Amino acid sequence: MIALVDSGTGNLRSVKKALETVGAEVNLTNNSEEILAAEKVALPGVGAFGDSMKGLLERGLVDVINDVVLRGTTLLGICVGMQLLFDSSEELGFYQGLGFVPGRVKRFDTPGLKVPQTGWNQLKLIRNCPLFRGLPDESYAYFNHSYYCEVDDMNDIVTETEYGIGFASAIQRDNVYGVQFHPEKSQKVGLTILKNFLELC
Repeated sequence: MIALVDSGTGNLRSVKKALETVGAEVNLTNNSEEILAAEKVALPGVGAFGDSMKGLLERGLVDVINDVVLRGTTLLGICVGMQLLFDSSEELGFYQGLGFVPGRVKRFDTPGLKVPQTGWNQLKLIRNCPLFRGLPDESYAYFNHSYYCEVDDMNDIVTETEYGIGFASAIQRDNVYGVQFHPEKSQKVGLTILKNFLELC
């Protein structure tokens, strides 16, 4: 069973459906006990960083997600959910994140390029990661974001993507994984990543 964390910030049915497509049994929930009992946990995020953190705090889920990570349960942050894994964000102010991965979330400053980045872009593999098993280097995924994660420890970066600058589009630190793109919108590449997530030990 995969717990898909519902922080109240958006419609998560497309993520749920994509996980079910690759064979996952999914529980969309904000119930602490159900999240702690899950074999794996997915943390999606929709909209602004601050709203997502507020949703987690109001539902008492920050401590729950901390417990998930401390127990060694696999956690996957998706889009804003990946950004929440970091120390802080400058989106519409200053907000503390969950602090699992050292670094901060910053706005693109890319003269001549549209912000947000919306559409398909390449994933350059920086190191091996089971989440990307079976995918060739420079596969394409679908992005829609104005902010990116500035990572302190380069060993945490799994894939990098170019958009004016090179930024971390996927990360891993121990049992904590994150993807900045939308796997549920990334067709075969995204479904492969979700299937690999499902099969992680």
